[in-house]
Amino acid sequence: MADNWLNNLFWDKLDSDMRDDSRGKAETAKASFAASETAIVIVTYNRSHLLDRLLNSIHLMDPMPGHVVIIDNASSDDTREIVERHTSSLDAAVMYKKLSTNTGGAGGFHTGVKTAYELGASWIWMMDDDVEVLSDGLGKLGKWATRFQVIQGRRYDFDGSEFYWQYRISDRLAIPIPFAPSEFDVTGYREMNSGCFEGMFIHRDVVRRIGLPDPRFFIYWDDQLYGWLASRITTAVIVNEFVLRRTRDIRQLDLGVRHFNASSDPYRYYIMRNRAILKQYYRVHGMWHPGAFALGTALTFIKEILRLILVEKTIRGTSNLFRGLRDGQKIARDRNWEPMAPLESGQAQHHLNIN
Repeated sequence: MADNWLNNLFWDKLDSDMRDDSRGKAETAKASFAASETAIVIVTYNRSHLLDRLLNSIHLMDPMPGHVVIIDNASSDDTREIVERHTSSLDAAVMYKKLSTNTGGAGGFHTGVKTAYELGASWIWMMDDDVEVLSDGLGKLGKWATRFQVIQGRRYDFDGSEFYWQYRISDRLAIPIPFAPSEFDVTGYREMNSGCFEGMFIHRDVVRRIGLPDPRFFIYWDDQLYGWLASRITTAVIVNEFVLRRTRDIRQLDLGVRHFNASSDPYRYYIMRNRAILKQYYRVHGMWHPGAFALGTALTFIKEILRLILVEKTIRGTSNLFRGLRDGQKIARDRNWEPMAPLESGQAQHHLNIN
């Protein structure tokens, strides 16, 4: 009975809120696909051993992307040497940028997507350094690329199990829906209104229209928002194709299909602070419902308390949640705040041409 009530509340009744009524008129044109016009964008920070494994997997890809863009968030390990070792032998052009400071995942993907866009990539495939690519992964995504312009493939977890990602969010609460169906029907895809930079595959035309990932997030909510923005102008989907495998073991509480992962103090701080950035975006798009959004923030706070108690067996770290809420208030009150702007339509329209 409770399950039916929750499904009615979050799924059926809020489902209509997750769709932008004007999206049909703004739907992006269908795209073509060529592997050579794809750029893989990797963001890394002090995990050269994981980056090495990811680059080894890219060597085995068939088809091969045209470019591999590596954004180094000011690593102090041997990341540069690892990249240099792979550059000469990889059958794709490698672009390596080492940033002067750590800009977090959000800043890294901002720079990475910008670089890939300016290179002229038609498709941009984003990923962290703690995954490896399945050899036929790009080809699997390419099969869907003529139908959709924002595509999320599936992942295997570290232990080889099927990783479940919460691909739907409530527009009103601005949080993931934890019981969105995990099974696929005969279509092989489900519509999503979220995003995950661990595998998001996006066409340049969508990037042009919604702008670059917002670096102000540093970490957390940045990819969810980016997918949400994309879903407002085109049909975004998660497809029943396994394309990535996680290579880092994360302490977690196993809840069956879904997992409760461990976190960190910075994670706890930004998950609360960045709610204010979400609020600003929702205001701009006329989607901010004060009471519902506040409930979403409260549920997020409670979830992080439960994560501390159940996964990390402690209550230390709650101060970071309160500090994030406090600093977020300054962002929410900023009258000069502006969202990321769309890119100019005439910017970098050429395509990759890799021999």
